[in-house]
Amino acid sequence: MPGAREIILFGITGGVACVICYLMHQKLQKTEKKEDQKETNKAQTALKPPIIKEPKPSGTQVLVLGLDGAGKSSLLHCFATGSLEQDVSPTQGFNAVSINREALQIEFLEIGGGEKLRDYWGMYLCKARVLVFVMDSSDPERFPLAKQYLQKLLDAEPSLPLVLLANKQDLPGAFGITELYEALDLGNVGDGHRLSVMGTQVKRGKSERNTGVQDARELILEMMTMQN
Repeated sequence: MPGAREIILFGITGGVACVICYLMHQKLQKTEKKEDQKETNKAQTALKPPIIKEPKPSGTQVLVLGLDGAGKSSLLHCFATGSLEQDVSPTQGFNAVSINREALQIEFLEIGGGEKLRDYWGMYLCKARVLVFVMDSSDPERFPLAKQYLQKLLDAEPSLPLVLLANKQDLPGAFGITELYEALDLGNVGDGHRLSVMGTQVKRGKSERNTGVQDARELILEMMTMQN
């Protein structure tokens, strides 16, 4: 060990200053190595891709669909206000209503049921937490068409909870819940779906006349709350 011998020799001959200089030199080398290591670590850290956490969405979405004339807009109006004071025009595009439940903001997004607008339904399924499908229960001639579109939606999102609203229960010839369930062949809906079927009717005036609407609203809000 030449270095060690030099230290001993310098010590014996009284070269204390030389020993101190050598020790300072060694300490300086160690310090420089530490600085180099820090710079290396910084460079390696800079090369690593940053970890970006996606912000948690503050709201959640209920997608409201159904053929034109099923009464979707009137139902949404009642969900938001509790009653229907005037006739609601059919939705020609999109209609959104927000309802707050505790700390949760729930957005109900309705897409019109006209033939051209149905092409957009599937595009919004991925953002939905609950699917509400509204049926005109008094128009059995359109049941096969409604069934066709509903089945496509359920096939696209096998685990999406479904609330089927048999609307217009107050009209003559309206199908009851059991009849509509059978007409749409809902018994063959996949096990992954949570399925609820409710009867509703919307009339202008006091909320008491809107049978089943508030029950449907509470069910949907409860389902959304449980998912968060």
